[in-house]
Amino acid sequence: MYTPQEVLKKYWKHSAFIPPQEEIINRVLENKHVVALLPTGAGKSVCYQVPALIKPGVCLVISPLIALMNDQVLSLKEKGIKAIALTSALSFDETINAFDNLKYGGYKFLYMSPEKLQSDFIQ
Repeated sequence: MYTPQEVLKKYWKHSAFIPPQEEIINRVLENKHVVALLPTGAGKSVCYQVPALIKPGVCLVISPLIALMNDQVLSLKEKGIKAIALTSALSFDETINAFDNLKYGGYKFLYMSPEKLQSDFIQ
């Protein structure tokens, strides 16, 4: 199993976290509840992406902004990490294919909007 520092170095090419990322990540890895309020540009994404890469399973990210989801997915893919955003831009067949891939370990990160999460198809 990788340490948070090893994941940070491998995927983000950084040697150290910025405060308070490491504390947040460690609490997540200890299965503790965390509410982290950080300003824009403070590296919030790393706070959930690093633990998700260490822990088993898929990381579900709910975001109201499609552009932000797409940016996050692109950034993860550029690092060689499998991610997808389920948005209204995907056809029904593409959505079915995405769920098939999720079922068989094809993605580590699944991004979707609150509206998509509440849709009849997802429910």
